[in-house]
Amino acid sequence: MADYIVMPKLGFDMREAELVSWLKEVGDSVEKGEIIAEIESDKATLELEANNAGVLLKKLYEEGTVVAVGDNIAIVGQEGEDVSGMGGDGAGKPEAAARAAPETEAPAAEAPEVEEPEGEPKRAEAGAPSPDGEPAAAEAGAGAALGEEYPDGVKATPVARRIAGENDVDLKQVSGSGPGGRIRKADVEAFLEAKPAAAPAPEKAAVERRAEPTAVPTGPDTTEVETTRLRKAIGRRMVESKTTVPHFYVTSAIDMDAVLALRKQVNAMLPEESKVTVNDLIVKAAALALRDFPNLNASFGGDKIVYHNNINVGTAVAIEGGLTTVVQKNTDASTLSKIAADNKAMIARAREGKVRPDDVQGSTFTVSNLGGFDVENFIAIINPPEAAILAVGTAQQEAVVRDGEIVVGSIMRATISADHRVTDGAEAARYMQKLKEYLEEPMRLLI
Repeated sequence: MADYIVMPKLGFDMREAELVSWLKEVGDSVEKGEIIAEIESDKATLELEANNAGVLLKKLYEEGTVVAVGDNIAIVGQEGEDVSGMGGDGAGKPEAAARAAPETEAPAAEAPEVEEPEGEPKRAEAGAPSPDGEPAAAEAGAGAALGEEYPDGVKATPVARRIAGENDVDLKQVSGSGPGGRIRKADVEAFLEAKPAAAPAPEKAAVERRAEPTAVPTGPDTTEVETTRLRKAIGRRMVESKTTVPHFYVTSAIDMDAVLALRKQVNAMLPEESKVTVNDLIVKAAALALRDFPNLNASFGGDKIVYHNNINVGTAVAIEGGLTTVVQKNTDASTLSKIAADNKAMIARAREGKVRPDDVQGSTFTVSNLGGFDVENFIAIINPPEAAILAVGTAQQEAVVRDGEIVVGSIMRATISADHRVTDGAEAARYMQKLKEYLEEPMRLLI
């Protein structure tokens, strides 16, 4: 039976991604898990896997198209199967049922409006017959347009609604230039340009002042470079985190001599692809310590705290133009060799621009390690919706006291940044003590 390939959601704030290239053509056979396309989100270029086997029967979007999360982008089924009744743009997918066809700049590209009866309008079922017996959704190269629900009786495209919501615009005050008076993106933007700026509330104004970049001079002595999609995403996420999440920080000094010796011993027994890095050992220790502190493996949900049943530790990775986070799943229950192999493969894919969706999804806690850059200490910004992040510096030789004698030891400073809405200083300090125990008595990592 034919099924859709859907644009995946690769982060809680991801709304869309660009379909960069098709790696399969219509008529090609497809295996489950096979890479069929490359997509580019705010974070990285990713490889899109087929979720079922069969034949690629139809592409619903062309290369270069920006596609909303949850929208159908292709149909896979059995050779010769009739998919004429299967439209695009979320048809048959409840998570995308409220979407209309992607908005384009040309008015002629918009779908004709469907007249609705009085009362709350309903979206037509995909493939359901209309009164004349034809399917309600007409097929199109970029996905079939379906009749859309109109909240408050206002006809508007999804993009127009989003922009209006972000700018507190009442769509009833906007004149629509689309078919049947439908409000388009350009209509909302024109309304915003004509509307005098209202004075924001003091608290909101303070946040906006912090968020806006300082004006910089331009001229013959400067060079301007367009901000990349990745850089914009990093900036947006970090501003959101620092202005809405109450951070606090706890730092510990950890003696790394024993764990460095264990790493040397373990690696002597492992193949090259599974050799353990210092970061792998820290990731494992961080995961085991989280078992005793579920608040640090949680997310703030407004009137509730959401506890994650699995411990999935992400590792921040520097890539061209910014950074991303790769996620090792069930980290506390994974062996060191598995953690090492998983992270090595994911980091390589990230730096090659070949990240898979599962590589960057589902982190519940993050480790940011600058130990390779001769960094004594730093603090990291929490990656929402996580409750904490661990910042790791370089293990440096220092004078330490052992058994009453001063000796040289390899001391690493680590700092946890935590969300004060979810946890408190004493709990974060106890977590750092537990992390220190695991790293200073590293045989615990193997049990």
